[in-house]
Amino acid sequence: MAFTGEEKMKGCGPKLFGAKENKVSKKTDNPSRNTGKFFPSSSNGASSSPLRALSVKGMRLGHFLAQTPNNTTTDSLRIFVATWNVGGKAPTAELNLDDFLPPDDHSDIYVLGFQEIVPLNAGNVLVTEDSEPAARWLVLINQALNRPAETDANVFQHEPSPSVDSTASRASSSLDASFSDLAKTSSSSTIFQKSYLKAISKSFMPIQRKRLKSCNCPVEITKSSYKDACFGCPKAYAYNIDSSDEDEQEEKTEKSRDSNGSVRSGLISAPTARDQLKYNLIACKQMVGLFVMVWVKKELVQHIGHLRTSCIGRGIMGCLGNKGCISVSMTLHQTSFCFICSHLASGQKEGDEFRRNSDVLEILRLTLFSRICRRGARKIPEKILEHDKVIWFGDLNYRIALSYADTKKFLTENNWDALFERDQLKIERDAGRVFKGWNEGKIFFAPTYKYSNNSDAYASETATSKKKRRTPAWCDRILWRGDGIVQLSYYRGESRFSDHRPVCGTFIVEYEVLNRKARMRPSNANMKIGAEELLPQDKNKAKGSSGSVNSPKLS
Repeated sequence: MAFTGEEKMKGCGPKLFGAKENKVSKKTDNPSRNTGKFFPSSSNGASSSPLRALSVKGMRLGHFLAQTPNNTTTDSLRIFVATWNVGGKAPTAELNLDDFLPPDDHSDIYVLGFQEIVPLNAGNVLVTEDSEPAARWLVLINQALNRPAETDANVFQHEPSPSVDSTASRASSSLDASFSDLAKTSSSSTIFQKSYLKAISKSFMPIQRKRLKSCNCPVEITKSSYKDACFGCPKAYAYNIDSSDEDEQEEKTEKSRDSNGSVRSGLISAPTARDQLKYNLIACKQMVGLFVMVWVKKELVQHIGHLRTSCIGRGIMGCLGNKGCISVSMTLHQTSFCFICSHLASGQKEGDEFRRNSDVLEILRLTLFSRICRRGARKIPEKILEHDKVIWFGDLNYRIALSYADTKKFLTENNWDALFERDQLKIERDAGRVFKGWNEGKIFFAPTYKYSNNSDAYASETATSKKKRRTPAWCDRILWRGDGIVQLSYYRGESRFSDHRPVCGTFIVEYEVLNRKARMRPSNANMKIGAEELLPQDKNKAKGSSGSVNSPKLS
């Protein structure tokens, strides 16, 4: 069922959810609130803390005051989110991705999630997951996003210029042959080695990619050593480490271990080609059949930090990776983002929706991102719901609580509203059992599951028995939570590659930026406090040595 561009946008007009400018900052009568950790108010009574004796006269507190609401401005960017269950099929170079990545979309961030990129068999779940399909998708997505402006939209029929991206130019014509050779030379003959996926992904990442995983708090970037790091952010110094040499050495080591490095090098762009990419890959993670990629415009990469990933298995025995989620956490300037790609419990029997609810609740409970730093005025999120902006997408597997006959009747009438009233996810959300407080755009497209192979007909129409018949449903969804998020579109693609149709959404998202005045304030590296002042001192020794020891000065 094809839809015009106007139908895709219908009902998705902008609606701002709690704009930032409407927020009123809380006031306090205690002027030492932001620095209370170090300089407690004297109204709290006597204390034995040695810090209480410190004089704060002349001390520079720019670092501790730099994060107040008055020092930030609000900007916005465009985020494209897409989810696709590809049914265990590996892509070929001839696959047209226009229904998944529209050539006329020019978003700032692309968050792409796949489910079932490999068959969910015992070998992939219990033994070793096959990474070749993930590598294939990675190369094809890079070709689509980083195609030259003068090149026709179909990059698979018109070879791009080699001057723009050496990876795209070589991979388009020899993709299948290259991956076939790699698979044959791998140790298990048919299993594509995970190290190849890692090496290929590095070719699309920023040269100094390890900075993405460290603290990029603006007030800490001038520090040069651990001694200069702030009290609240002990790992801020890591941001200044230049990892390019380390990354190059790591790649050389991997090539020396690769018996077929020449084939693999044909899929990897040189550092000079990386500089010409419009979009950089900043996150790439596979868990069995789940695969997530995050691509960001090159000019935004320098403002991203605290990048972390987390995987939660909810499949066999409630812990294996055939079902579950991959979550990506990051900060952009002063705003935290979390993207969750999930594949929840399947089944269309009555009561299966409660297993899906349980998956969601367990994912929220168990997901924990590693701690990178604590800034003086804001804690970097470690749980999903602690983030400022959260987008959850994937094959959520919620079905339509109707008989096949009733569902087919509404389908022939294109009566999406009547069908949606019986959508399990809507029913569970309305009852407050799952995704309470989350948002989803209005659905104006046909159910995305389950289709016959390479056909626009639902599989239920050709099923030979009721047991094999699957009632059509909106399994593939995108939800979000957080203020300052406006959904511009919510639609499905029409590719026949899989038994699912891809689902896409575009958003305008607000984020906070430290204004120029706040960024120029001196950090706590300019605070000169003698170490002796921070240590307890014996009163008698202090009196006896007062004439011979020069006490540190505060500047």
